[in-house]
Order: sequence, then C-alpha cells, then structure tokens
Amino acid sequence: MSIENAADITGLLKIGRIVGLTIAAMRDALEPGITTAELDAIGERFLLQNGARSAPQLAYKFPGATCISVNDEVAHGIPGSRVIQAGDVVNIDVSAELGGYYADSGMTVAVPPVSAETQRLLDCGRRALNAGIEAARAGNRINAIGRAVQTEAEKGGYNIIRDLAGHGVGRKIHEKPSVPNYFTQRAKDKLTEGLVVTLEPFLTTGSGHIYTAADGWTLKTVDKKPFAQFEHTIIITKNKPILVTAV
Repeated sequence: MSIENAADITGLLKIGRIVGLTIAAMRDALEPGITTAELDAIGERFLLQNGARSAPQLAYKFPGATCISVNDEVAHGIPGSRVIQAGDVVNIDVSAELGGYYADSGMTVAVPPVSAETQRLLDCGRRALNAGIEAARAGNRINAIGRAVQTEAEKGGYNIIRDLAGHGVGRKIHEKPSVPNYFTQRAKDKLTEGLVVTLEPFLTTGSGHIYTAADGWTLKTVDKKPFAQFEHTIIITKNKPILVTAV
C-alpha cells in the first residue's frame, strides 16, 4: 500500500508496534526445553491481548499464529512439539492485522552457547538489513536495496537466498512490489514516498538453494546450512524510512 493520510500512518504504527513487541516477548521466552508450540502460544496470546490477529492464519490458514523456523529451516516453520536445544538458531517471524492494517517483522536468535561462526552470520544479517534500509529512499530504484544487501552479505562471505524477497504490505500481508535481496535489473521501478514494504534479507553459509519440506509449508536449505533473516516493515520517505515494526 501507499500512505494516503495520517490515519494510515497511525494504523500501521499501531500494528507495527504490536508485532515488534510480540517478537520481543517470544525472544525473551526462548530457552532450551521450550517447544516451538509453546513459543507460538506466547506470541498468539500477546497478539490476542492487543486485539490483533495472526496474518498467516487469516490469509493462508497457516497452522500456527507465528512462523518459527529452526536451524536449516529458512521460513514458514510450523510450531509443534520440537524442543529447542542449546545452540539452536531460531527464526521468529510475526505478521499480524489490526483495524485493516498489516505489519510483518522477523529476527533470528541463537540459543546459547553461540559459536563464533553463528554470531558472525547473525551480525552480518543485521548489517545487511540496515544497509537495505539506508538504500530505501524515495527516488531510488528498488534494486538499490538489493545491491546494498548483496554487497554487505558478500563482504561477510555469505550467499543470499534468492528465492525469498521483501514485499509490499499494509492492506494485505503480501502485496506488490517484490523487493529482491540481490541486484537485478528487473527491479528497476522507483521507490515512491509513502510506499509500505518489508525488507527481509536471508543470508546463509551454504549455496542459498531451498526446498519445501513434506509438510507443505516449511522451507529448508538443501545443504542443511544455517541462515539468518532480519525483517522490518518500513514506510518510504525522501530521507530514512519510518521503521514501522521497531520497538
């Protein structure tokens, strides 16, 4: 969507803050011994207490309120009986709706003890997202974001998972445009003031190729390599974008 009035900004910031705080609550509860279903229940409870609804459930009938992906699971991990172990890398992805507005955010967390290799991957993932945010300004082309993300990832020695991209958001959970995390001439449309999108780089130590697991939802790396994803919903402006899901 594109912002049309002050009410749009207010509505987006309200659901964005709820999404961000939901992720924070789930992150703080993450520890060895908790199941992904228990972690999801914490997220679902927080959303409901704030009047929000799970976007994956609304839009796709996803079998969970949030997506929780562990280790080589890249995205759309279904909450269930899996028990989190020390050393696991866990991605928490929350998207939700309130008052007709949608926001989407995610982060990857390592459960201690954290290896130096894992910490480097997570640090680079955050830098890649920040680089994309810096490039996301009205007048720049969409592929400026991908160039910035790809440059940061390759500087760290990581590959981009190219089958996954950022996207428009706001009135629905997934809208146009697609926002690739690598430079491509196809993404040459200009970013316009007020456009609402998610930026979500996916970095991996492996080849970057993924497949859909037998459950029909979970995406996994073909080489079982770990990954890192960090995501914010943003509103494009002439200067730095507004971070809708920051808390």
